[in-house]
Amino acid sequence: MSDGVIAAAADSAAVGVFKVALGVEYKGSRYRGFQRQRAGVPSIQESLERALSKVAGGAPIVLSCAGRTDALVHASGQVVHFSTPVERSMHAWVMGANMNLPADISVTWAKLMPAHFDARFCAMARRYRYVIYNDQIRPAHMAEEVTWNHRPLDIERMREAAKVFLGTHDFSAFRARQCQAKSPVKTVHHLELLQHGRFIVLDIRANAFLHHMVRNLAGVLMTIGAGERPVEWAREVLETRIRREGGVTAHPYGLYLVQVDYPEEFDLPKRYLGPHFLSGLPDVAADA
Repeated sequence: MSDGVIAAAADSAAVGVFKVALGVEYKGSRYRGFQRQRAGVPSIQESLERALSKVAGGAPIVLSCAGRTDALVHASGQVVHFSTPVERSMHAWVMGANMNLPADISVTWAKLMPAHFDARFCAMARRYRYVIYNDQIRPAHMAEEVTWNHRPLDIERMREAAKVFLGTHDFSAFRARQCQAKSPVKTVHHLELLQHGRFIVLDIRANAFLHHMVRNLAGVLMTIGAGERPVEWAREVLETRIRREGGVTAHPYGLYLVQVDYPEEFDLPKRYLGPHFLSGLPDVAADA
């Protein structure tokens, strides 16, 4: 057992409350997003809390997450935490939750955390992958896990256009109207366009994201890749700071939360980047 885990366990024992972090992956196609909704509306949070409560012997569990993914959006690297007076082994939290979860949600790891850990507020950066299937024929087997684009896309044009988004910018032109972020200024640490057979993957890491930001960036880059707009259009849209100048928001099916970065002191478990069908894709992200 590491020094950090021992210290976390000691803290928990002293106050009688255990703080546990979980790694979670899910297919979001059947859900209206991660966050709990009104009664009768399915969410990832509600399914997880119900399953974990059964592991806790019926005691209520309330989760906080690193990223409140939208309706139909997926995750392979979501991080959540909860506090509970119920003591269970980390193995029991993982296996017990998975026994009670639907097939499209899985807990991948559990770790006892110190009291000051927070899945959302301790996160330093988040990483998404937007997966485009580029072919004339729509894919039957992954229709809800990728975004299909029938137009031939020039990935080199997309790569050139994407360079303008690196660094710190006002991303108002890529922000949904209902976005509640206090500031539209975000820092993109890494943005790469990767090709894997017929898949084109937009791989992006930033300190934080605006509502629909990745999908709006993807929409602009696909439009440029299809030759419908010049490469320079990406900069023009960014500098307008006006959402309607950026075209149509891309479909949510291709979007995956794949990684959340935390300070080294928390030493959270590492898994390969998803989604699973792209497990051979190299991790090319630069450090922040």
